[in-house]
Amino acid sequence: MTASPLDFLLPYQREVYNDRARFIAWCASRQIGKSFAGAARAVSMAKLREKTDVLIASPSERQSLEAMLKCRDWSDAFDFAIAESIDERDVAGALMKSSTIVFPNKSRIIAVPGKPDTVRGFCAHVWMDEFAFFEDPAATWKAILPSISNPLKGLKTAFVSSTPNGKSGRGARFYKMISGEDKKSQWSAHTTTILQAAAFLNINVEELRAAIDDDEAWAQEFMCEFLDIINCLLPYDIIALAESSDASTHCDPTLFYSESKAALFLGIDFGRTNDPTVCWTLEQVGDVLWTREVLVLRDTSTPDQQAALHHRIKRARRVAFDYTGPGIGLGDYLAKDHGIYDPAAHKFGKMELCTFTANFKRDIFPKLRRAFEAPVKLRVPVDVECREDLHEMQQIIRNGEYSYAAKRTAEGHSDRCTALALALRAAGKPSAFVFKPRPGKGRASQANRARRMMHGWRNHPEYEAILVPSYEVYAA
Repeated sequence: MTASPLDFLLPYQREVYNDRARFIAWCASRQIGKSFAGAARAVSMAKLREKTDVLIASPSERQSLEAMLKCRDWSDAFDFAIAESIDERDVAGALMKSSTIVFPNKSRIIAVPGKPDTVRGFCAHVWMDEFAFFEDPAATWKAILPSISNPLKGLKTAFVSSTPNGKSGRGARFYKMISGEDKKSQWSAHTTTILQAAAFLNINVEELRAAIDDDEAWAQEFMCEFLDIINCLLPYDIIALAESSDASTHCDPTLFYSESKAALFLGIDFGRTNDPTVCWTLEQVGDVLWTREVLVLRDTSTPDQQAALHHRIKRARRVAFDYTGPGIGLGDYLAKDHGIYDPAAHKFGKMELCTFTANFKRDIFPKLRRAFEAPVKLRVPVDVECREDLHEMQQIIRNGEYSYAAKRTAEGHSDRCTALALALRAAGKPSAFVFKPRPGKGRASQANRARRMMHGWRNHPEYEAILVPSYEVYAA
């Protein structure tokens, strides 16, 4: 007897797959294959009945495309050929509108970002993956419900899968689905924690928990516990306010030549194995900060990272560096070459070594959000990777305390977002003291006093640019 491709499903995945309820909600731990099982449902529905449409909605473009890749794998497993593939964007690099695969029997699987305006109007069976992390889950559900409830076109099914995302805020709708508080729709609810899945996955749970080293992340993302409130820091429409085709992820190398007069500020988020190192370069032009480069160093040794960053730091006016955990070693080497910036200790080099404490995150990430609000004085590239990284960062509120974190993906840990937040911190630091001429007698003696006052600033990276004959002191 020929084995079925469905034999690849583990028992807890098969249980969800076999559920024939119209409304299914699955609260699942991370890394147990919920998207794998969801893709199996989508492809089998498309295969069994011709002209069947299945809509996949995910929190971000990246996640929608990853779900589509799993559907392609299942179409191979089912020996169900793909007749056509279609990706729709307004322009290259813009937010994806949809990605579609068409099968010979005229069935389609359509992947879209999970937003009310992208799901509205589709009459299809729906799979909403990581539903609790949509920008506005309640509005998205309201937009899609009429389309799947039209009896003239046939009643459609809804499958919702996600890890928890709080009891209120964005995660409220999913919490109601799982807890049974949603009385209007009768949801068949399933919950699978990492403990329930571990035996089938050959996972060392204690080792995994020690590696996570975060009680909140463990409780929510692996034990399926609902925390208080979690919100998206930068929704897509907010990011769009700062996007510009004149900002760039790559720049002309001459920007970092010594002859360049550009006012550059760097934010460096360090990574070594699991995450990349990202160096985000901002140039101040007038009162606007323009992104000139987003350097991503993946699987790069520490000496090679030091070499790549050295000439960039040398040209920058200020650098904010992630001096946490493994970043300490590289930070020490770079600070030795370029000097530490710590005014409280009377150190005026270029490198501010930033330790990511809870209070530090509460300082930089709200400022990052404000930089995207009108009037917008920041420009970021029209780039999928940058946009997705910025969108991943979340504000988490638990027991009245708030913090910031991002889910780890194959691309990293919202590293570009953190690097930009650091670059804004570097650009926001006072440059120095500037001296303004005042007319009057005794100009020579007053100028000498001014130069003596500047003696302690001679090692400052901007010393040569800011020192002018002057007498009256004010903060720049």
